[in-house]
Amino acid sequence: MCVACNHTIHRAKHHFGWDNSFAPALVAKSGETIHFECQDSSGGQLGADATVASIATLDFGKINPVTGPVYVEGARPGDALKVTLRKFIPSGHGWTANIPGFGLLADQFKDPALHVWTYDAASMAPALYGPKGRVPLKPFAGTIGVAPAETGHHSVVPPRRVGGNLDIRDLTAGVTLYLPVEVEGALFSIGDTHAAQGDGEVCGTAIESRMDVEATVEVVKGANLAAPRFTTTGPVTRHLDAEGYEVTTGIGPDLMTGAREAVARMVDLLSAEHGLNPVDAYMLCSVCGDLRISEIVDMPNWVVSFYFPRIVFT
Repeated sequence: MCVACNHTIHRAKHHFGWDNSFAPALVAKSGETIHFECQDSSGGQLGADATVASIATLDFGKINPVTGPVYVEGARPGDALKVTLRKFIPSGHGWTANIPGFGLLADQFKDPALHVWTYDAASMAPALYGPKGRVPLKPFAGTIGVAPAETGHHSVVPPRRVGGNLDIRDLTAGVTLYLPVEVEGALFSIGDTHAAQGDGEVCGTAIESRMDVEATVEVVKGANLAAPRFTTTGPVTRHLDAEGYEVTTGIGPDLMTGAREAVARMVDLLSAEHGLNPVDAYMLCSVCGDLRISEIVDMPNWVVSFYFPRIVFT
C-alpha cells in the first residue's frame, strides 16, 4: 500500500460511463495523492482462465469500469485538473482479444480470438507471445477523465473533451495530464489499465490488465483548456526502439482507408515472416505497433505508416 498516499479508493468503488450526478467515492483536497484500485476493461469478466468462448458471454454494459469519482475541493468550471501519475502497480495477468464487430479491421477478422498474458509484475520483463514473440511492457491508464457538464449518463466508449477513453499509451508513470473541468469538484475517475499498447490500439484491445494507480490531483485555476493535454518527462519509445522497425504504408485520399491498408499490410508481413495466424498478428499489432500520419499536405493523397518494433522478434 502507498505510504505517501492520502487516500485509497477500493476496487468496488467504480462506475460505468460518465454522469455528473454520480455521488463522489471520495472528497480530496488539491495536492493530495490517491491510491486507486482499478479493474481491467472487462471488469474481471476475462480472467486468467478465460477462453475464446468467454468473449461470447461478455456483458458490454460492464465494460471499462473506472474507479471514482473523486470530488476535488476548489475545482470549478473553467479550471483544469492537473493529474500527476506517480506509479502503476501491475497484477501480472492480462488479455488481448479480437471482439467481432470491433476494431480497425473488423470486416476482415469476424471471428473471436483471445490471448491470455502472464508477465512478471516486479521486473516487467517483456511478455511472451507465442514461441518467438516478446512484447516490451509499459503500463498506463486507458480511461482517465472528469465528468462532463451535460446532464445524463454518457457512454464510456468514446473519448471526450474532458478525457475518458483516451487510450493514449504515453499516459504512464511520471506523466502530468491536464483535464478541462466542467463541473464543480471535477469528479475525476480512472481505470482501463493496460500493460502495453501500440498507438492506435488497432484491434480494439491492448494488454488489458488489472492494476493499482497512484496519482496526485491538483486544481489549476482559470486554465480554460479546450481539450486534454499532457507533459512527458522523457523519451516515450525507448522500450521499443533498440532494434528499429518494420514499416508498412497506406497511401490515398482518405486517412481511414490509409490506416486500414497500412495495418493490413503489416498483418500480412508478420504472418509471412514469422508464421503467425493472421488474427494473432493483428492482435500483436494492437499491443505494440504504432500508426502514424507521415504526410498530410501533398494533396490529393496522404501517407499513413504502421511501425512494428523489430525487438519483439529478436
